[in-house]
Amino acid sequence: MDRFLSHFTHRFDAKGRISIPSAFRQVLAKDGFAGVYAYPSLDAPALDCGGHALIAEIDALLQTMPPYSPARDAFATALLGMSEILRLDAEGRVFFEERLKTALGLDGEAVFVGQGHKFQIWEPARFQTHLEQARARVRRLRAEREALASGETPR
Repeated sequence: MDRFLSHFTHRFDAKGRISIPSAFRQVLAKDGFAGVYAYPSLDAPALDCGGHALIAEIDALLQTMPPYSPARDAFATALLGMSEILRLDAEGRVFFEERLKTALGLDGEAVFVGQGHKFQIWEPARFQTHLEQARARVRRLRAEREALASGETPR
């Protein structure tokens, strides 16, 4: 199974375009998606991005909820209503409108972060802060798991 892995920092060109990492384009191509499906992350100041597999996950989630329910409407609005399809040009670049760049705090460059089934696009300094917090959280969770496995009470 092809996954979005690693992280890459790319620069915007003068026309507001940025190259999607080639490794990520390969995953999208194998998925049969001709662009990048993107929506504002629910949990971070970043864009969640992917292809058909990500859209299928969202559709599967929505199918678990009763039609016309407030929960389904909320998820559909947040995940579908705020989404965009960013079209790749011949060089593998996508165009970011100024409002999207401003909302994410993007200026000269962006970080593309693989998360397996999807990838995120971050402003570099925000991503560095998020990465440090994520690593600290993983260390705490690992310590809690180890304590539970050994019969200790987690701190």
